[in-house]
Amino acid sequence: MASGHGSSPLPRGGRDGIYHKERDPPPPRCRTICSLPDVCPKEPTGEGRGLCDGPSVVAEHDRWTVYSSKVNLPAALNDPRLAKRESDFFTKTWGLDFAETEVMPSFYLPNITREHFGPYLQEMAQRERIHERCKTICPNKDDVDAVSSITTNHDKSRAELEQVPKIFMKPDFALEDPATFNAVLPWSHFNSAGGKSSRDVASSKLLQEKLSHYLDVVEVSIARQISLRSEAFFHAMSSQHELQDRLEETQRAVAVLRGRTAAIDRVMCQGPLRAVRTALTRNNCVKLHNKLKLMAAVHQTQPTVQLLLSTSEFVGALELISTTKEVLQQELQGIHSFRHLGSQLCELEKLIDKMMVEDFSMYARSDLNRSLKDEPLVLEKERLESLVFGLLRQRKLDFLDIYSEEMILAAKAIVSQCVAENVLLIEDIDTEVVTKLADQMRLMTFPQWFELLKTVFESFLLFLQKIKATLSVIKNVVLEVLASNQRNRLLEEAGSAPPVQEAPDGLSLLQGEAELAYLTHEGLFISDALNEASRIQQSRAEADGSESASGATESFVSREQSFMSGDNMMPSDLELNRVINNIQELLHTASDVSHDRCVKVLTARAKDGSLERLSSAEFVCLSRAVEGFVRDTEELCGRRSVSLRGALQSQANRFVHRFHEERKTKLSLLLDNERWKQAEVPSEFQDLVNSIADGRITLPERKIPGPEDRKPTEFLLVNGQKYAVIGTVLLLIRIFLEYCQCVNDIPSIATDMLTRLSDLLKHFNSRSCQLVLGAGALQVVGLKTITTKNLALASRCLQLVVHYIPIIRAHFETKLQPKQFSVLRHFDHITKDYNDHIAEISAKLVAIMDSLFEKVLSKYEVKAPMPSACFRNVCKQMAKMHEAISELLPEEQTQMLFLRINASFKLHLKRQLARLGVVNDGGPQNGLVVVDVAFYTENVQALKSLDQLDLNMVEIWEQKR
Repeated sequence: MASGHGSSPLPRGGRDGIYHKERDPPPPRCRTICSLPDVCPKEPTGEGRGLCDGPSVVAEHDRWTVYSSKVNLPAALNDPRLAKRESDFFTKTWGLDFAETEVMPSFYLPNITREHFGPYLQEMAQRERIHERCKTICPNKDDVDAVSSITTNHDKSRAELEQVPKIFMKPDFALEDPATFNAVLPWSHFNSAGGKSSRDVASSKLLQEKLSHYLDVVEVSIARQISLRSEAFFHAMSSQHELQDRLEETQRAVAVLRGRTAAIDRVMCQGPLRAVRTALTRNNCVKLHNKLKLMAAVHQTQPTVQLLLSTSEFVGALELISTTKEVLQQELQGIHSFRHLGSQLCELEKLIDKMMVEDFSMYARSDLNRSLKDEPLVLEKERLESLVFGLLRQRKLDFLDIYSEEMILAAKAIVSQCVAENVLLIEDIDTEVVTKLADQMRLMTFPQWFELLKTVFESFLLFLQKIKATLSVIKNVVLEVLASNQRNRLLEEAGSAPPVQEAPDGLSLLQGEAELAYLTHEGLFISDALNEASRIQQSRAEADGSESASGATESFVSREQSFMSGDNMMPSDLELNRVINNIQELLHTASDVSHDRCVKVLTARAKDGSLERLSSAEFVCLSRAVEGFVRDTEELCGRRSVSLRGALQSQANRFVHRFHEERKTKLSLLLDNERWKQAEVPSEFQDLVNSIADGRITLPERKIPGPEDRKPTEFLLVNGQKYAVIGTVLLLIRIFLEYCQCVNDIPSIATDMLTRLSDLLKHFNSRSCQLVLGAGALQVVGLKTITTKNLALASRCLQLVVHYIPIIRAHFETKLQPKQFSVLRHFDHITKDYNDHIAEISAKLVAIMDSLFEKVLSKYEVKAPMPSACFRNVCKQMAKMHEAISELLPEEQTQMLFLRINASFKLHLKRQLARLGVVNDGGPQNGLVVVDVAFYTENVQALKSLDQLDLNMVEIWEQKR
């Protein structure tokens, strides 16, 4: 029964899931009731089937019954020899998904729950309780008798069975076992000699009877057990006959059902299934065809890459390699014939990297070493953009280092070429004898070398312009890539939102065609492949309709963007910004390199000190040329290079030192030869002073002398004031204007020049003091004496210099940086020293008259005649003093000086009167003194510009106590 319950008849069918059914099934046949089969009946004979034939619920087998099962299903599931019997049994033939797949419940059977049995349970509950209560109270008599009889028979049978030895009851009883055999048949009781005695015969008969008795006891017990269960056996037999009848009815119903099912299958299922199978076959064929086309396109990748590389289409080759690798990883993964293509493409990509680096190096070399005057500024712009884009795509961000190295070599070549071209134009230089460029430059004259320097400057300006144009192209490419990354990031953020509508099924095919056209294109440019894919999509869209066309076009555009953008390979925004900064730094480096090469030219010329021996005009020309070049490079490159300015500053310091020493020496010679007499003022010096008054602190251009030139004048007019000067002071004015002019031309030497000019002014002050106040001119020039006129003239010259010191200070202040204003304090010290010197000269003039007064008044006596000879001598000396200084000093200074002289006179007169005992008592002596004082006052006030001078002669008398 286990076989009938566990195994159901399985119909036979094919592997493709299409179940076949016989066209004319045979009518059901009834079978006679057979006895129960053995536990393991023989395998039924019938039509042989292979393992590939599966069961069919439609086709009827050759009289397959439940007895055809070899092993029932529970026995197979409970086989202890299988480790994974639950999965191995089901999945070995029916697939891996059999054991895990859930069986869908039938739609035709209701879901039975406990509520469906509720009415029945309520109805039978009361009857069940009454029945159980009756069984407990009064048991059935027949049952009691049967139980007692069964108990008696059971005890009797048990007693009989106990007579049977226990060895026969063992579950492992087997006569094959020698021990068991010897225990059942004790051969020791028989004669071992081999003969048969009467005793042996009796023993064997006794043993036979004993075993027969045991058999009878067991048979009786078995018969008794069968008799006790006879009713059950008969009930089972009748149930078996009834079951056989029901099975026959069921078999007939199943046969009818199978016939109807076969008709339904033939009429309604086979045709649609065949159509579905055909559609699936067609789709599989289309996919296979596309896959084969894609494989053919991938197979042509390497020749196409070689063709693109032959035309330097590096970006297209890299895009093709990237797309092919993506296709190999996604759509052609596991293809055995392409197992080595991925590694080959990686090696090819590395080769392209090397080729791009070498090509960029060749491009930089050819661009930087070509003629500087060639147009355009950027050589092969498209090639440069392609190379830069390819290098960025491969993250080769160090390509700017290659350009920097080539740029340094090109800068060296520019200087060599310029020197060689200029040397060829000079016949005096033999290039076979003088081979070094530095020696050749030192053999040039300054005009020749200066022309060479200007040529070098012009060449480097053109060189920097070309570098800036090239770097601008590279920077634009980097900015385009950066903008593309940002746009793609925005598109990804927008695309992360849920789509409004799913794409149609044909869209993936169109995308595949676009990708296929990209890979199989045989032209030189990738854009042609994209256009070809666009045309394919357009024609396909026209056939399918306007709606599908719009969707396909949008898909192609997005695919094109993904092809050309290379998002997965492009550097990050941080790296791109770093490249942009490196581009700007490279431009600054180009400016520094150009300045360094120019410094080499400058130092090579200055090695023998030739630049120090330049005239101020020549050095100014050099300074202007250098400053112009530095300014142009700053405007071009946006960087303030200091190397060339530093070299110029170093040469300027040497020039300033020589410039200052020459003028200081010249000034010393002029002062040592100065006789301290008033000099005439030429018209050119007057014009020079006038230009200073107008605010032009520069040297005017020299005028060619003509007949209309003005005659020299006695005084120098400065802001309406007359200055009597010596010739040295006129030249000193021109000298400090030369200093100012140098500062105008070379602002970088303003601090050094200010210090040297301060030293020059101090030197003039100290040397003039030594010559005039110190009477050094007596020995140097051979003057007999230092007169008051010499003193007044020196004072006036010093005053003129003091007048121009604030103007010079203001001029230098405009040339200095605010942090350098501290050096202007030198002018304050110089002004103080000059004013002190002027005061000392004034004091010297007063001292001269003071010594005269002391000498003359010491002999003064109060007696007739009046005026006395002493006062006449004093008035005469006062007149001479006035005559000497009145034309040199202005009225205010003359008046102040005579006031001081008058104070000295009054002091000495007062002392003499006190010594003589003359008092202001109105006596005769007092009257004589008053007459002399009146004579003195009249003569002094009669002098020019002293008529309003208040002499206050009352102070000569002693005050009464």
